[in-house]
Amino acid sequence: MIIYGFEKQSRSCYRPGGGTGIGRATCFALAERGVLVAVNYSRSKTEAEETAHTINQKGGCAIAIPANVSVDQEVRGMVNQIVQQFGTIDLLVNNASITRHIPLNDLDAAMEEVWDELYAVNVKEMYFCARAVSPFLKMKKQGAIVNLGSIAGQTGVGSSLPYAVSKAAVHGLTKSLAHALAPDIRVNSVVPGAVSTRWWEGREEQMKRLAPKLLLQQIATPKDIAQLICAILEQEAMTGQILTVDSGQTL
Repeated sequence: MIIYGFEKQSRSCYRPGGGTGIGRATCFALAERGVLVAVNYSRSKTEAEETAHTINQKGGCAIAIPANVSVDQEVRGMVNQIVQQFGTIDLLVNNASITRHIPLNDLDAAMEEVWDELYAVNVKEMYFCARAVSPFLKMKKQGAIVNLGSIAGQTGVGSSLPYAVSKAAVHGLTKSLAHALAPDIRVNSVVPGAVSTRWWEGREEQMKRLAPKLLLQQIATPKDIAQLICAILEQEAMTGQILTVDSGQTL
């Protein structure tokens, strides 16, 4: 997703994976703050276009733009296209993510192609996007990047072993980029726990059983995560931080 502000000192943000779930909610939250939003998609064309259309209908301004963010050349091409249209980019929210559901103890099922696929989308795309937008973020010396991690990267337990490890890598990448891009660009990571998104489709009963076990006894919504992302983007005295929002799931 790319965001381009209407403020006097306009701000723009590129955010992959903005068509559904947390991405969609973040697009709406940023649009409500007076930002122009460009929604990146690879396969979710209909959802991305619907997100942009809804923002436009409500008086905002948004576009949907395709690119496979796990391919460096496509990322660079998309960023150049955005800059040509909007002038610059100031903010980046890395949200694109995939998983494979594999029992944690089934090591044979976590084959090489699974590792390659999950690392390409969950880790390398975040680096490609950060590298592509960083020259534009540095121009105003106030850029910000938010990477979406997961509690799987903290606990080591998740939908699959490669997924958990890839999310741990996202947290590490966040800290390394915070060093590499300072002092002009702030880099932080939001770490959701269970969130009520389409990932729970077909497992609604499991989600209902989980909620009472959490300290806050509720599953977070995409809007909850989006609000934290916006707050972090606006916080100018923080970088290299990994912030968990999970209703007390990991406490």
